Amino acid sequence: MPRTQEGLARLVEREGVQDKRIVEAFRTIDRADFVPGRFRFDAYRDRPVGIPEDQTTSQPSLIARMIDVTAPGPEDNVLEVGAGYGFQTALLALVAKSVIGIELWPSLAKAATENLKRAGVGNARVIVGDGWAGYEPGAPYNVIIVSAAADEVPDALVNQLAEGGRLVIPVREPTGDNVYAFVKRGGWLERGRLVTPARFVPLVRRVEKPKS
Repeated sequence: MPRTQEGLARLVEREGVQDKRIVEAFRTIDRADFVPGRFRFDAYRDRPVGIPEDQTTSQPSLIARMIDVTAPGPEDNVLEVGAGYGFQTALLALVAKSVIGIELWPSLAKAATENLKRAGVGNARVIVGDGWAGYEPGAPYNVIIVSAAADEVPDALVNQLAEGGRLVIPVREPTGDNVYAFVKRGGWLERGRLVTPARFVPLVRRVEKPKS
């Protein structure tokens, strides 16, 4: 079990990540700076870590696989759904041109923004919003990564994905959550490729309060 930032990077490398820039991103971005202070001891373990609002930040090996399968390039614009405390946001910022993270919970979006600023990440920002709706002003995106499980791929995300763009999302199925990778061709998503089974918090829709 890794106990240091370098140990975590080596673990990710052993997972067979194809893009070595991702491994270097793990060497650059310290996960301990993106978890609540009381959980810093657990930051270098390959396990989820709890954050406020009953959310979690995924285990590093899973984050690395999800980034790797979308193959973000240095000229790509990325949309991340479920930014949490901003760890994956920061990693993506090191391998892509720009990153927009969506976070439903304002307190988490604020924490992520502060964490990114302290880490010196200048090409990523986190907004408060509904992940099901995506973020139209920043579209089209070359890569979309969803870090919460949905019953289906949200139509808005498909519409905001560029032609040839890659999308990875956990889908809730009778057997559990399964992470699928998709590519958009001819305006449609090609049949998804199973990446790995995993467990995620649900992708919550924002419910608008009725006007009085």
